[in-house]
Amino acid sequence: MKIFEFAFFGLASLLVLLGGLATVAARNPIRGAMGLLTSIVGIAGLYLMLSAEFLAAIQILVYAGAVVILFLFVIMLLGPSATSPRDARTAVPRYVGAGVLGASSIGALALVASASKPGVVAVPAAPESLGTIEALGHELFTKGIVPFELSGALLLVAVIGAVAVARGKQVDPTLLPAGEGPDTASPEPGEQGAAQPGALAGHATLSAKEPH
Repeated sequence: MKIFEFAFFGLASLLVLLGGLATVAARNPIRGAMGLLTSIVGIAGLYLMLSAEFLAAIQILVYAGAVVILFLFVIMLLGPSATSPRDARTAVPRYVGAGVLGASSIGALALVASASKPGVVAVPAAPESLGTIEALGHELFTKGIVPFELSGALLLVAVIGAVAVARGKQVDPTLLPAGEGPDTASPEPGEQGAAQPGALAGHATLSAKEPH
């Protein structure tokens, strides 16, 4: 059983690492989204090893079933060949940023290593309700109710902003003055010229039918 758990942990960790690398390094956005999906599946496997079945199911349903699909819709809407504008910065800011990030990581590891005490530390046993729906719901709606409501408000603001940006480039015909709607637009020169013979023919037919 321990061999199976170790193999499952190795597989889930490999999926997370390979998926993260594919997400960052892939030039094709669709392949990047597939790498993100692979990483999400690996994280769900790690949740299963922590006996958090509910979090694993939510990870698959919300992130793999909703967020990744949303990313794919946006990619298909913009086109898979859409590229971002070229970065005009030189290599110096990039190297400085990478150095600061590396130094910060090394400093954080040094602080953690210095704060940890040598020797074996006994870890208390986890409660039986760890990872269950009841325990998660109790923590979410008691201690975490304020962050939960703030996250809902943040998502609502994001949806309203997306709708405002999408509608900002369109003209509402009800707001146009009378006589300036899309149906009353003046025809093109070619269309106007093509309509004149038909109008003249109809006028000649009506003139022929009138009694002299």
